[in-house]
Amino acid sequence: MADVSDLTPSNNDQQKALLRKELRQRRRALTPTQQTQASALVLRHLMRFPAFMRGTRIALYIANDGEMDPAPIARQLWQMNKYCYLPVLRPGSERELWFVEFTPNSQLIPNRFGIPEPDHGVAHKLPTHLLDVVLMPLVGFDRKGSRLGMGGGFYDTTFAFKHDKPLGKPLLIGLAHSCQEVDELQVDNWDIPLAAIATDKEVLLPHR
Repeated sequence: MADVSDLTPSNNDQQKALLRKELRQRRRALTPTQQTQASALVLRHLMRFPAFMRGTRIALYIANDGEMDPAPIARQLWQMNKYCYLPVLRPGSERELWFVEFTPNSQLIPNRFGIPEPDHGVAHKLPTHLLDVVLMPLVGFDRKGSRLGMGGGFYDTTFAFKHDKPLGKPLLIGLAHSCQEVDELQVDNWDIPLAAIATDKEVLLPHR
């Protein structure tokens, strides 16, 4: 596993970019069969995780760039009559997300990054603090619950109110392939900690 514990603030951004590139390559190298199997295993682990199962209003995402695919989770949640939501880029804001209801009949349109999202002018928007669980994509993670994202800062900005309340609602759970784990990530003061990380191997509850 990669170790970035000896980074200095001056080269942190550069090293994060290099690590991000390496970890994205790892997950893109997984075959379609491996991706499908990993998604099924993550669903199985989450179905045994009480904090996840208690949730009724659950946000997830559309997989992109080799991310762990939560599509099987969405299908399971719909069968259980739970509500799913997808992130939408908030108009007029560079780094903030809205969460819009996602159903089997939702019409998705690509945003400026080419990622499909519901039409926020048609579908129901839910305030972030009313979500029970948020499943977040990861580029990398460590066992302290630190998360390396794509670098846009969307989730960190949207959930800044969670900075000192990692175990309160909404519960932030990262989804990742086990190959995306690193020994230690350098954390910035704006990074939002995760309450749990679900991989194809386990649901990890960070120790701090």
